[in-house]
Amino acid sequence: MSPNKPRVLLIGIPLAIALTASTTSWAAPVLVSGPSPFASCNIGGPGTIYVNAEVEPWLGVNPANPSNLIGVWQQDRWSNGGAHGLVAASSFDGGHTWSQTPLPFSACANGLGYERASDPWVSIGPDGTAYSVSISFNQSNNNNAVGAAVSKDGGQTWGNLNVIIANNEPSLQFFNDKESVTANPIKAGVAYAVWDRLELPNGNPYANLHTAAFRGPSMFSKTVDGGLTWSSPSVIVNVPSRQQTIGNQIVVNSQDGTLYDFFNLITPPFSKAAGKVAFIKSTDDGATWTKPQIIAGLQTVSVTDPNTGEPVRTGDIIPEPAIDPATGQLYVVWQDSRFNGGQYDEIALSTSTDGGRTWSAPVRVNTPSGRPAFNPNVRVNSAGTVAVTYYDFRTLAADNTATLPTDYWQTKSTNGGKSFGGEVHLAGSFDLKTAPNAEGFFIGDYQGLDARGTAFVPFFVQTNSGNTTDRTDVFAAP
Repeated sequence: MSPNKPRVLLIGIPLAIALTASTTSWAAPVLVSGPSPFASCNIGGPGTIYVNAEVEPWLGVNPANPSNLIGVWQQDRWSNGGAHGLVAASSFDGGHTWSQTPLPFSACANGLGYERASDPWVSIGPDGTAYSVSISFNQSNNNNAVGAAVSKDGGQTWGNLNVIIANNEPSLQFFNDKESVTANPIKAGVAYAVWDRLELPNGNPYANLHTAAFRGPSMFSKTVDGGLTWSSPSVIVNVPSRQQTIGNQIVVNSQDGTLYDFFNLITPPFSKAAGKVAFIKSTDDGATWTKPQIIAGLQTVSVTDPNTGEPVRTGDIIPEPAIDPATGQLYVVWQDSRFNGGQYDEIALSTSTDGGRTWSAPVRVNTPSGRPAFNPNVRVNSAGTVAVTYYDFRTLAADNTATLPTDYWQTKSTNGGKSFGGEVHLAGSFDLKTAPNAEGFFIGDYQGLDARGTAFVPFFVQTNSGNTTDRTDVFAAP
C-alpha cells in the first residue's frame, strides 16, 4: 500500500536456526540493489528517511527475450509514506547480474515534480515494451498523481513519461492509491492501469475515514500505442459511500482476451477481517465490466512479532492473482486466519477453472508452523505448475525478544492448486527488526515473482541484520 495519506484501515545477532529436514535450500540469492541514487536528495520531509533502504519490489520477465528481467522497488523509504523515488533494475542473463537506473516519478529523480513516490510496478508486453507506473505525491500538501513511463531497451532507460491522473490542490478531496499495470500478453502496445481513488468530503479532506463520508472506486486507464498516450480514467467498480476497493490488479486470459481485475472490497463494519477477495471481468478489452463477484472473505488479523506484539506492516489486505497462460485457470492468494481460528495470518489460495463463475474453497498453502506467514505471491509457469512465495517466522525461538528471525519460502502445486509441496527455502533467517519502521517493520506490501518458461524467479527484500545504514536490499533467486 502506498503513502500515509487519508485511507482506510491503516493499521548483528545470529539468527540461524536449523530448518526442518523436509525443506530444500535454494542457491544463494543474487544481490540486485546497490547504493541509493537519491542519497543526497533532501526533498520530501518531514518524517524519518531510511536512506539505502529498499522495499516493495516487483518483477517482470520479457516474453520477447526471457533472459531480460526488469525489477522495480521503492528507494529510501520514509517512515510516514512513500520513498525518495523508485528504481528499476535490468538483467540480460536471466537474473544473475543487474544494473540499476532511477525511474522518473519523483523530484529526487528529476522527473515528475512530486516529493515522494510509492507502489512501484512493471509489466512487459509481447514486443518487449516495458510499462512502469507509480503513485507520486507530496507530503507537504495533498497533491498526488498516477504516473507512467515506458522502456524499449529492456529497462535500461525510461521515456514517454505520462501523468495518467493528477489531483492537485485546491482539489483536496481526492487521493489516488495502490496502482498496478498489466501489459496485454497477446496485443503489442496495449497495457492497462488500475487503482483506487479515495474521495473525501470537500469541507474536510483529511477527515477520519471511519466516521466521515468517503468512497473509493476502482479506476481504469489503458494505452493502445505503447505508452505514448493513456485513455481518460474511468470508474470500473462504482462503490457507495463508506466503501472502497484496494489492491486492484489485472490478469489477462491469453486464449480469449478476457480481462480480470482482482481487489479487496472493503465494506462496513470496518476491520481488516471484514474485507472480501473480489473481482470483475471484461470481455471487450475494458470497455465494459461486470459487477463485483465475491470469492471469499479476507480474514486477516494483521501480523505482529509473536513474542513482543510489535507491529509488522504487510500486504494483509492485498490479494494477489495469477492466471495459467495455457488454460486460463485463475488463482488468487491472500493472508487469512481461517485455518487457525483467527489467531494469526497464514496463506490462503482459491482457484477457478471456469472463468471465475465458481471458485474452490480456500486451501492453506504455507507449511503450518504456529506462526504468521505473510506477503504471498503466486505465478503459473508454462508447464502449468503453480508457485507461491511467502515469508514466515517459524525460526523464532519462544524466548527471543531481541530479534525477529524471518525466512522466505517457495512452494509448488502440480495439480491445479489442490495441494502444495516441495517447499524451498529461498532466504533467511534475517532480522526483520532491522527493516524501516513504517507503521510497523516494513519490507513492502508485496514482493515480486514471475515465471520464466518452466522456471520461477522470486524477487524479494531481506534485511541486512543489524545494519542501520543499509537496512534492506533487493534480491533475486534466478
